[in-house]
Amino acid sequence: MCSIAGVIDFQNDLRDQGAVFTAMQRTMTRRGPDQHGIYVTADAALLHNRLAVIDIDNGRQPMTAGRDGRLYTIVYNGELYNTDEVRTELKALGHAFSGWSDTEVVLHSFIQWGGACVDRFNGIFAFAVWDAAERRLFMARDRMGVKPFFYALRGGTFLFASEIKGLLAHPLVEPLADREAVLEVVLTGPGRTPGCGVFRGVEELRPGWRGWFDEKGLRTERYWMLRAREHQDSFDTTVDTVRYLVTDAIRRQLVSDVPIGTFLSGGLDSGLICSIADRHMKERGQVLHTFSVDYKDHLQYFHETRFQPTSDTVYIPKLRDWLGCENHLTVLDTLELADGLCEAVDARDLPGMSDVDSSLLQFCKHIKEHVTVALSGECADEIFGGYPWYRDEKIRMAEGFPWAQSIQYRAGFLRPEYAQGLDAREYLMEKYRMTLADTDALGTDSPVDKRMREMMRLNTDWFMQTLLDRKDRMSMYSALEVRVPFCDHRIAEYLYSVPWEWKDWRHYEKGLLREAMKDYLPPEILWRKKSPYPKTHNPAYMAEVSKRLRQVLADRDAPLLAIVRRDALEDLLHDDKAQPWYGQLMTTPQTIAYMLQVNYWMKKYQVRLV
Repeated sequence: MCSIAGVIDFQNDLRDQGAVFTAMQRTMTRRGPDQHGIYVTADAALLHNRLAVIDIDNGRQPMTAGRDGRLYTIVYNGELYNTDEVRTELKALGHAFSGWSDTEVVLHSFIQWGGACVDRFNGIFAFAVWDAAERRLFMARDRMGVKPFFYALRGGTFLFASEIKGLLAHPLVEPLADREAVLEVVLTGPGRTPGCGVFRGVEELRPGWRGWFDEKGLRTERYWMLRAREHQDSFDTTVDTVRYLVTDAIRRQLVSDVPIGTFLSGGLDSGLICSIADRHMKERGQVLHTFSVDYKDHLQYFHETRFQPTSDTVYIPKLRDWLGCENHLTVLDTLELADGLCEAVDARDLPGMSDVDSSLLQFCKHIKEHVTVALSGECADEIFGGYPWYRDEKIRMAEGFPWAQSIQYRAGFLRPEYAQGLDAREYLMEKYRMTLADTDALGTDSPVDKRMREMMRLNTDWFMQTLLDRKDRMSMYSALEVRVPFCDHRIAEYLYSVPWEWKDWRHYEKGLLREAMKDYLPPEILWRKKSPYPKTHNPAYMAEVSKRLRQVLADRDAPLLAIVRRDALEDLLHDDKAQPWYGQLMTTPQTIAYMLQVNYWMKKYQVRLV
C-alpha cells in the first residue's frame, strides 16, 4: 500500500511550488516509507510514497507509460487481486510490460479502456491518472471503500490525497469546521456521512465512484452499487458458491513478495482466513504467522454480556494449537490504550473509535515487527448478517441507524449555539432515509428480504466504512498493509440477493457462512457465538480517561468546551449507566475517551470554528 496526492491547476505554473508538494508528501510518509516520487508539470503534480509489496524494483511511482504518442502518469494505492488475468488480456491487445506490478497493469488498463477499466478490477484501490495530451485527471476508488481518496476544490485548483493531513499541508486548504462539521463529530461521529471529509470543503470520493477533472471542472459518477436480482440457485448451490467465493478471495489475497500473516481472534471470521491461509502456506512448505491481541488482566475483569458473550482469550490458544501456526500475542495495558488515543487521531485525522482505535494502532505496531502484509476478518458481519441488529426483529425494524439509537443523549452534549433550532433525530433520520431511498430492491421481495437489503446497505455505506477507515489508518500508520478478503465485491454482490432465511441458517448469525465452511474449523470455533473486537474492561482504564477528562475541564481554554457543554461532560464523568455511543463497543469509558480525542483533534489540527 501507499499514499497518493496531487494538485491540478490550469492557472498557475506548478513547477514553482516544489516546497508545497514536498510538505504534502511528507505528511503521509508513514503509509509508504520505502520509495518516494514526485511528478510535476506546469498543470499537474502527482506525489507518491510507496510501501513496496509486489515487484519492488519495477513498481516505482509515479509511473508513466505511453501509447500512440500520448503519455499517461499514475499514482496508485491498493492491491489488484486479478492482476494476472487482466495482464493476460492486455498482452493479447498488444501491451508490453516491464515488470509484474499491479500498478503497471492498472495504468495500461486505463490506457486501453479509459474510465471503464475499473469494471475489470478485483481489488482495493484509490488511484489517479494524468492524461498529458488531454490535460485531464482521472480518479477512481474501489467498490467497497477499502482505500481512501479525499479531495478539495479551491477555485480552479483540484487537490487530492490519501489522508486529510495531506490536503491540510497545502495553503489553499484550511482546518475550518462549520456547524455541519460540529454535528458530524458530535451526532454522527466516529462515523461520517458518505463523501464527507468533516473539514469545510473537504470531500471523499465515495466507494464505487470515479471522476474526471479538467479545465471544464470536476465530474464524478457512480460506476458500481449493490443491485438486487432474483436468486435462482438452490440452497446447496448457494453453499457451494459461498465456499468458492470465500476461499478464492482469501487465496488471491495471499500473494505478496514480502512476509505475510493473518489476524487471529479465535472467532469465525479470522479463523476461516487463518485456516485457508494455513493450508496455502503448508502447500508451500511454510509456517503461517498469526497475530492476536489481549489486555492486561482481561479475564479478571471480563464480564459476559448479550453482545460480548465470550472472551477471545480462551479461544486463541485452541485455534493456534489446532492449526499448528506460529502465533504472536500482544498484551496491551491501560496506559498504552490511553496514551494511544492521541496517536490514533494523528493517524485518522479525526476523532475515532477511541480505545477501539488506539488498541488496533498499538497492535499493528507489534505486527509490523514480523510482517508487512496481514489479512483480517472485517466486513463478514455486514455482508453475511452477523450483527445483533440484523437478527433481533425489534432492533431490525426500528427506524434509524441501529448502532446510533442514542440521538438525544448525543445531542445533549452540544452547546446551545449548535443545538438551537436543531431536531437531532430528524438530522440523522434524513441521512438514514437517503440511504434507504438509494437501496435497490425487487417488487417481489418479501418484507423481511426488502428490509435486509436496506440493512445491508446501511451497514456497508455507514458502519462498515467506519471500520474500514479504522483498519486502514491504524495499520498504515505503521506501514502495515492489511487486506480484508470478506470485502471482495463478488461476495457482496452474491450475498445481496441470497434470501435472509438462508443467511440465518440454523438461526445462527452468519449461519450460511458457517455451513459453507464447516470443514475448515473445529466445531467449537465454527459455531462459537459472535463476540466483537475485544475491548478492555479493566476499571483502571475508566479511571485513567476520567482523570484526563478532568484535566481538560480544568483548562478554561480547552477547545472541546467551544462545542460541548461543560455540565454534560461533568455528568458523563459520574454516569453509572452503560449508555452506548456508537454500537456496543463504545459505552461510557469510550465516550469519555472520544471527548479526549475531540479536544486533542481541535488543538493539534488548530481547528477554527466558523
